This record gives sequence, structure tokens and C-alpha cells, in this order.
Amino acid sequence: MPHCSLLAGEPIEGTPLLTIRSPYDGAVAGEVTTATRAHTLAAVAAAVGFRDTPTRYRRSAILDAARVALEARREEFARTITAEAGLALREARYEVGRTVDVLRFASMEALRDDGQIFSCDVSEQGRARKIFTTREPLRCAVAITPFNHPLNQVAHKVCPAIAAGTPMVLKPSEKTPITALKFAGLLRDAGLPGPMLSVLLGPTAEVAEELVRHPDVDVVAFTGSVPVGKRISTTAGYKKLVLELGGNDPLIVLDDADLDLAVTLAAEGSFRNSGQRCTAVKRILVQDGIAEEFTRRLVEKTREYVCGDPMDEATRVGTVIDEASAIQLETVVHEAVAAGARVLAGGVRRGALLSPTVIVDVPRDARMVVCESFGPLAPVMKVRDLDDAIAVANSTAYGLSSGVVTTGLHHALRAIRGLRCGTVNINEVPGFRIESSPFGGIKDSGLGIKEGVIESIKGYTYVKTFSLPW
Repeated sequence: MPHCSLLAGEPIEGTPLLTIRSPYDGAVAGEVTTATRAHTLAAVAAAVGFRDTPTRYRRSAILDAARVALEARREEFARTITAEAGLALREARYEVGRTVDVLRFASMEALRDDGQIFSCDVSEQGRARKIFTTREPLRCAVAITPFNHPLNQVAHKVCPAIAAGTPMVLKPSEKTPITALKFAGLLRDAGLPGPMLSVLLGPTAEVAEELVRHPDVDVVAFTGSVPVGKRISTTAGYKKLVLELGGNDPLIVLDDADLDLAVTLAAEGSFRNSGQRCTAVKRILVQDGIAEEFTRRLVEKTREYVCGDPMDEATRVGTVIDEASAIQLETVVHEAVAAGARVLAGGVRRGALLSPTVIVDVPRDARMVVCESFGPLAPVMKVRDLDDAIAVANSTAYGLSSGVVTTGLHHALRAIRGLRCGTVNINEVPGFRIESSPFGGIKDSGLGIKEGVIESIKGYTYVKTFSLPW
């Protein structure tokens, strides 16, 4: 039986099927029914016309019931992620755990009222009144999610919208839609009213583009590539935009660093999730004096990251999303080598598999490190000092996250002040966060609007101000 796109919680049946195949061996992971423009318009109309917003208590209970259900089906969801995305099973299990946290935190936040009270007699121009604020749900939110975290990215859009009471139309990646549809089924079974969530797959012109430009959509939340994000910003019209457009995140390793920690962070940051994270380590900037020893240890560490069948318990690095992406990564490695770089480990491609790759002497203007290379690459680049590292880190169009490995508080503070990005993590990978903390970037990484459960709820609501005599 195919997995069905959902219109206001109801299956869309009898439409053309989209076949989803494993990037590893081409095995069919499942089939999904698709939507048309008429379905898209109907989904927006159902959201906008919905009036029976559940109470805060009910929204919290729905999210918590979905959390309990996901806990009970952890392994099923992990294997679904691996089947359609090619991610190592251990990574898929970790992603399910993160999503459990999203549901938990969103359930908690649904109960929280962040309204404020302002006394109006605090100035000579005031009077005996009080001003109150409250958050109101928007009429309709649209979310467009990528392939690299097919469960957690969906949860980070959908769960805060539910907590806020805002109906949503979700368009997941056509490369990994089965996980999204299963997650929507969990929420429906937990009692979510149908009009609060539609999940549509279909032709871009009939689904995604129609959703982005629809005048009744109040907010578009998108995670994906810079070109698509910028296209959305020019076509969306007069509505809120929450854009998370990727990163080119540096890990800066200074000569006072704990080298064992630095090597572990470099490997984990570069190779986890097959390197397919916007917050993955994309550039390792190592101070001259320790570069040789650091690189030797990193090459040794890389041998621990077994690349192969993503369903194998021993595998630590599965495929990238498809063979075309692996070929693109292989190409940027070859370009860097032609410009003088040297591959010290990995660099071997087989289909959509690309073995974890350590490459040194990468020129600062190589495409591999100027653009976002979305895969298990660990380019090591030498820097003179922290000032040089900050200059290199800031030199790309991106500004999402960064990590700095140092034992010097003065170095940590200089890095935090000097790096132009949304997050600076000291002695941790650039991607470290919890699911409720603010997340987002600047420059081509985003508009400076944060996600994370708490900030996303703000994005899916508006503040209503009212006053009363007092």
C-alpha cells in the first residue's frame, strides 16, 4: 500500500505515485501518492477556515501523546529514515531521539503564556491603564523541509506550529517523504484535528510554488539551499519568512587546544550524518604549530568511521542522498587536488557512498571550502593565529555556526566577538544545541530569524496588544 499525501488529515488516494528508493542499493523504500494544485488550494482553505483551535492543554496533550507513540516506535522510524535517506542506522536512531525531545519541549511550551503587562502610569503622559500582550495563532503556515533530517526537520516545523495553535501545510522533500507522512500519522492518531496539518507531495509548480505565493499563507518556513531560499524570498509576497539556508561552518583549532578533543570534534563534526548537516564542520582551521600532529591524529581517527551498508550495525557513515551528490563531492575533491591539495584518507566513491575524506593543503579559494560541500569531507587548512582564523572563517557568504577548540578564555571571548555567524560553540562542534535553544544564521545562511522550538512558536504567532482601564 502506498503512503498517502494528506489533505486536512485525510489521505489523498488514486493519484500518481512517487517511488522512493534507497540511495545505497536502489531498493524500493515505498511509494507515495502525490497532490495537485487543487489539493494545494484546498489544504490552504482548510487551514484558513479552521476555527476550533484546541486549548493549550489539548495541544500539549496531543504533542505528548505523539511523543509516547514515537518512543514506542523508535526502531521502526529509524529504519524508515535509513531506508529512504541512506543514513547509517545509528544516525537515524539518534535523529529519532532528537525528535522525541522536540515533541517534549513543544508540549511544554504549549502550556506557557509569555504575555506581558505594562503599567501606563509610569510617565507624565500616562494614565491609569494597563497594557497586556498575548500571542495569537496565524491563519496558515507553510513549511518546506529538506532530505538530510527527514524526521527532525519536519518536527521542528510542525511541533511548534501545533504548540502555537497555527494550522500548517507541510511540503517535505520528495527524496524522503515517507518519514514525514508517518510522523503526520502519529500526530493524527494522537488527536490532532485534520485541518491543522496537511502533508503534500507533488510537482513544484502545483504544490511548493503555489504554497509560497498563496496570499492566505501568513508565514513560510523553509530549510534548504540558498538559491531556492532566495527564490522564495522574491516570490512569497507580503508574508513572514523563516529561511535556514545552510552553512559553511569552521572548526578553529588553536595551539593551546586539547588535541584529543579537537580531533574527536573534527571527525564527529565532519562525518556524522554523512556530513549532510548545515552545521557540519566544512572547514578545519588549524594553527600552524600543531597542524602536522593534528592531521596525523585525524587520519588515524578517520579509520574508525566505517563507510558502507547503512543498515549494518557496524556502519558509521552511510550514503549521501544520491549518486549525483556523491559525484559532485568527488568533483570538488579532484578540483582541490588539481590546485595542490593532498588526500590523506578516504576519497573513494562507490555509487552514493563516499568514504570519509581527510584532505590537506586546500587552497583558501577552492570551491570545496568557499561553497558548502554537503558530505563527509574534512578539509584541513593552516592558519597563522586566531585573527587569521577569524578572517578565513568570515570570508565566505555563509554565517551559520562555528566551533573553537582552545583552553584560553581570552581566545574564546575574542572568537565569540569576532566570528560573524549565528552560533559560536567553544570546545564543541558547530552544530551543538538542544532542541529548544535558538538556532539560525546570518548572511546567506538566513535572515537572522531563529528557529528552535521556542523561537519557532514566535514565528507562527503574532502579538496582540490590548489595554484596559486600571
